[in-house]
Amino acid sequence: MKRNIKSLTGFTMGATDGEIGKVKEFYFDDQTWTIRYLIVETGSWLNHRKVLIATEAIVKPDWEHEIFPVNLTKEQIKNSPDIDTEQPVSRQHEIEMYEYYPWTSYWGGGYGLMGMGTSGMMTQVREPLEVAVHNENKSSAKDSSSDPHLRSTRKVKGYTIHAADGEIGDVEDFIIDDSSWKLDFLVVDTGHWLPGKKVLISPILIKEIDWDTSTVVVNSTEEEIKKSPEYDPDQDVNEAYKKVMDNYYAGSRL
Repeated sequence: MKRNIKSLTGFTMGATDGEIGKVKEFYFDDQTWTIRYLIVETGSWLNHRKVLIATEAIVKPDWEHEIFPVNLTKEQIKNSPDIDTEQPVSRQHEIEMYEYYPWTSYWGGGYGLMGMGTSGMMTQVREPLEVAVHNENKSSAKDSSSDPHLRSTRKVKGYTIHAADGEIGDVEDFIIDDSSWKLDFLVVDTGHWLPGKKVLISPILIKEIDWDTSTVVVNSTEEEIKKSPEYDPDQDVNEAYKKVMDNYYAGSRL
């Protein structure tokens, strides 16, 4: 099922022995457009510290009661590496997390094969941590920046969207697939350009993102976007609608 990030913000995250806190934002990697982490603000039991929890830790979500149960104890979370979520999460920070938690790294084994994770959701098949770390260290020797490409949904919200021939609006929200954590669409508020209408942009249309100027450039014209299938924020986005959108933009390039 497709869900928007706005509706998931505020979900309760529960450990095996009690409530952890509330979900505040999500981190995705901008190469595969997949949610990798949830940022959770803990309660008074941990001085409202914000912690980073991988999607891999989530067991079957309780959508009705807005709860993300995880296969971790409060003690595990309390003793986890203290990551400053207000700063960019480096690969070294991630390695520290994956050395502490019983998770498997997503960056070492490629993105082709899929399997069932601990959550019952579809997840990538990934290399053992020691292999991934070895490969990452080799890569880091070649590229000292070692950018993990992690982006915050909260911070990307508000980015300006530019079509090939003009500005069309700002990022308002994101729509994800709740079985794979893939970001299917960016929800764009068209503002004065197309009053009263919101449009969806697929990540496959993105030509480039300028993180310094908070700008997203897409490979579509204003006219193509204007005539795209209508998006109703009050209606659920399903696979049929996604297929219609994919076919529309594929056809516009023939």
